[in-house]
Amino acid sequence: MILLRDLGFSRNGEALVTGASLQLHPGWKIGLIGANGCGKSSFLGLLRGELHADRGDLERPPGWVLAHVAQDTPALPDAALDFVLDGDTELRQIERDLAAAEDHHDDHHAGEQIGLLHSRLGEIDGYAAPARAAALMHGLGFSDADFQRPVAEFSGGWRVRLNLARALMCRSDLLLLDEPTNHLDLDAIIWLEAWLKGYPGTLILISHDRDFLDVVTSHILAIEAGKMQLFTGNYSACERARAERLANDLALAAKQKREAAHLQSYIDRFRAKASKARQAQSRIKMLAKMGDIVAAHIDTPFSFSFPEPTGFSDPLLLVDDAKVGYGDTAIFDKLRFTLRPDSRIGLLGRNGAGKSTLMKLLAGELQPLAGVREAGRNLKLGYFAQHQLEQLRPAESPLWHMIKLEPRTREQDLRNYLGGFDFRGDMVDAPCGRFSGGEKTRLALALMIRTAPNLLLMDEPTNHLDLEMREALTIALQETEAGMVLVSHDRHLLRATCDELWLVADGKVTPFDGDLDDYAEWLAQDRAAEKRSARSDGSSRSAGTGTANEKPAAAAFKESTLTTRRPLLKESEKLEQQLAEWQGELKLLETRLADPSLYASPETRLLEELTLRQGLLTQNIETAESRWLEIHELLESTKEN
Repeated sequence: MILLRDLGFSRNGEALVTGASLQLHPGWKIGLIGANGCGKSSFLGLLRGELHADRGDLERPPGWVLAHVAQDTPALPDAALDFVLDGDTELRQIERDLAAAEDHHDDHHAGEQIGLLHSRLGEIDGYAAPARAAALMHGLGFSDADFQRPVAEFSGGWRVRLNLARALMCRSDLLLLDEPTNHLDLDAIIWLEAWLKGYPGTLILISHDRDFLDVVTSHILAIEAGKMQLFTGNYSACERARAERLANDLALAAKQKREAAHLQSYIDRFRAKASKARQAQSRIKMLAKMGDIVAAHIDTPFSFSFPEPTGFSDPLLLVDDAKVGYGDTAIFDKLRFTLRPDSRIGLLGRNGAGKSTLMKLLAGELQPLAGVREAGRNLKLGYFAQHQLEQLRPAESPLWHMIKLEPRTREQDLRNYLGGFDFRGDMVDAPCGRFSGGEKTRLALALMIRTAPNLLLMDEPTNHLDLEMREALTIALQETEAGMVLVSHDRHLLRATCDELWLVADGKVTPFDGDLDDYAEWLAQDRAAEKRSARSDGSSRSAGTGTANEKPAAAAFKESTLTTRRPLLKESEKLEQQLAEWQGELKLLETRLADPSLYASPETRLLEELTLRQGLLTQNIETAESRWLEIHELLESTKEN
């Protein structure tokens, strides 16, 4: 077991945890929770042996094999599949020993060694290792074509997935995962949940995704106010226990009652106007659970709401017969839909299906190649996407950003507003270039919310946010009168805020007749169909004949397909080269921007130039990655039959 005895640890001289004593038993799946900066990642560092305790003991069985996800991946020339296989270090050592022994096969002792190595290879199921690695990569969204691509060709987000696959490939006794869902889409998250449920070892998982924690964990280890407390059960069980404890505080109990009455009033209003659609009924069930959730987060440091929009148009936005894409390549054709003031839509779809492209169309950042995108007369957009974070001025404070947005508003009112997003004390005046990803996301959301939009377009707004801020955002989105289109891998947020689900797939956007559980089934069926298609393609190729024996029509089709694919393959190669250059430059830039002396200098011109270049590179990489995905979708669709 893992044993903590009077454990205390700190970071940069600041005490994080003191006096922790508890036992974590083999086979437990433990969710590690707490506010950003409370010491979760430092605790994993202690388990890995990278940090040292200030006092007490942290013991784990010395023979245990430990696996974790590396933070960085160098631009290696290794094929992606080989990189993942390297996660099984014993397998790779046996392979090296076998190669060495076979070089001396005439030696009697070498022959005996070869036999022993093959026996051990069978014991660890080493012959099936490439198939296991391929299954891991498929589950995390990689295609067969990716297996032999060099690691260096993958973008940052896809390298994170490769690191995760490599960690899962390790036959470990203890698996440490720090926010594994941050760079995954919903289908990869659903697959990872199933894999982790079947993992036989001990799991310690940091996550701010409550649904993910509920499905995977058997225990919750919470860090709060410098203490560690262990709860039996999943995250919802931990919340119930926390709500009961908070109810013992009379002031918080009174606040719980007020919030419960307010929430019930909202539920009654929603139920009165909700349709019988599956999603609306699913949301009513979700809202019924919100009372327990709100009670558990009543002491949250966040308190904000969306201001009521000053006016509406009906429709807010009209898209008619629109063709959407990049250059000559269309991602969507004949798009037709209307967004109204009461639209609350969640977009579903596999990675690369075009959800972010659709959001850019709605935001006006991408104009249709043909057809109409028509804004209502009183449309006021609030658009949140990750690249908004790059538009923050790193040398300036949250208060500076607010004053720039509202120069005539009283400074104290702006400070009070920022306090609702937990920017208090010195943080209000601190340069935001030093902020964490979660703090930057909070500031970008605060600025967007303040503009009182009547149509919210939110592309993965919960990335980097902790559980408390996610709950505060969920409540605020529930209560706003603004229309909303949401892309998120946070199922709790989707269930609690969306009345309709739209499926983005096969170049179309269609209403999805079901809830998120039905979507998980749709994904499973879609994957099964892909596998059947791959097997069918493989058998037809192995049993088929060459071009000389093909019928003229088939040969003509093949030539046509090759003609279509050649320019796409060339463009893909160019994009991969360009992406590698941009990513290298971006990494150097980020290293320079992490230097504290840059912010201490009174000369801000260099900082502004570096930040501007960082934003441009980020946008270029995002556009190029989107285009690369589109090209490979087109290549998949034009594969030879």
